[in-house]
Amino acid sequence: MPSFSRMRRHALLFLFVLCFFQASAQKIRVCSWNLKDFGQSKSDEEISFIANLVKSFDVLAIQEVVAGYGGPKAVIRLAEALNRSGTPWEYTFSHGTSSDRYSKERYAFIWKSRKVQKVGEAWLEKDYNLLIEREPYFARFRAGKKTFTLSSFHARPKSKQPEMEIKYFKFLPDLYPNDVLIFCGDFNLPQSHTVFNPLRKMGYTSALVKQKTSLKQRCINDNCLASEFDNFYYPEDKLKVSDTGIIHFYTDFTELKEARKISDHVPVYLEFSLN
Repeated sequence: MPSFSRMRRHALLFLFVLCFFQASAQKIRVCSWNLKDFGQSKSDEEISFIANLVKSFDVLAIQEVVAGYGGPKAVIRLAEALNRSGTPWEYTFSHGTSSDRYSKERYAFIWKSRKVQKVGEAWLEKDYNLLIEREPYFARFRAGKKTFTLSSFHARPKSKQPEMEIKYFKFLPDLYPNDVLIFCGDFNLPQSHTVFNPLRKMGYTSALVKQKTSLKQRCINDNCLASEFDNFYYPEDKLKVSDTGIIHFYTDFTELKEARKISDHVPVYLEFSLN
């Protein structure tokens, strides 16, 4: 008959293993949002609205941060608003992208420091910065014992053929072979476009399918969404996805033009655990 001390050791070992697997399988909630000229034009009320909308997520990836001083200042204001919710948040923002002064922007990441930790410095893509107008912004995050890498991107407008720059994304996974690489942002193309086929052949899949994410100028018969632009593309074999979707924030406003002061895109999100 096993001794009490041996049974106790076995029980403690079981609890340790259980806690380990629970920690390694914890769910991470990432929100990606093109926040339309995110800078000094955003009022304190608008910043507060955004903070209340995204505070349930663990990481927020923001596209279209203004390249001038007002952009970083808006990121800091949003992080401060999130901190006032009672949970500590940290932030980082990029330098201006390599595009000309008319399309130059920044990116930002804001995250709950108790849930995930940033690993090293975030960076703008260097190898393809002359081929991609607003080169993507990368950051590695650790959740428990595992890490993942977010690549936030804002493509050139559809009228300027964003597929001509997105075609270079097929080379990015090989640049970072040890990373669990998740692409997110505003691609200005639907996921059905053939430019994403090389990524699909590499095992990447889109989080959203046939889901419109940009706002019309005005609603028509309660139809307020225009185009299928914002998405996540992730390696299907490395993530266990439990939820995806969009947030219909515009329904909080009586008029669509008021919602469009926040953004002309809705937030998209991905909930997952790492395999």
